[in-house]
Amino acid sequence: MFQRHLIAGWGDMDFNSHMRNTAYLDKSADVRMMYFAERGFPMREFLRLKIGPVIMKDELEYFREVQLLEEFVIDLALAGLAEDGSRFVMKNGFFRTDGKPIARVTSSGGWLDLSLRRLVPAPAALLKVLQETSRTDDFQALTSSAR
Repeated sequence: MFQRHLIAGWGDMDFNSHMRNTAYLDKSADVRMMYFAERGFPMREFLRLKIGPVIMKDELEYFREVQLLEEFVIDLALAGLAEDGSRFVMKNGFFRTDGKPIARVTSSGGWLDLSLRRLVPAPAALLKVLQETSRTDDFQALTSSAR
C-alpha cells in the first residue's frame, strides 16, 4: 500500500489548535498526486494529456486529534473504479506513527477533459496505474461516467 509520512504544519491548524478539516482534504490530494507522479503521471503529464482529476465528493471521518508539528502517516487505496477508469473512489487513511487511526478521507472523482469540460475514460497507461493500485476490502466496481 502506498504511504507517506507528513506533518501538521502551522497553516494546517484551526482555532482549536488541531488540524483543520480542509487540511485533511489538502493532504489527501497531495498524497494522491504523489502517487500518480511516482507512477509516470506528474502534473506536466496530465497537462500534456489535457486531463485532470476532479473530485466530486469527499467524506471525512475523525477518530483522533492532530496537533501542530505532529508526524503522521497517510495511506492510499482504491475503493472503487469504473471499467474504463472514468470514475474512481479513493480512500486515505491517516494514522499516528504508532499505528492508531486519526481519520479517513473517502474521495469520489473522475478524469476531466480540460478542453471539453466533461468526464472522460482514463487513458490506457493511467487506467493501468489505477488497476494496479492497492484495493480496499470493500472495493466496488463503478459504472462509467463517460458519454
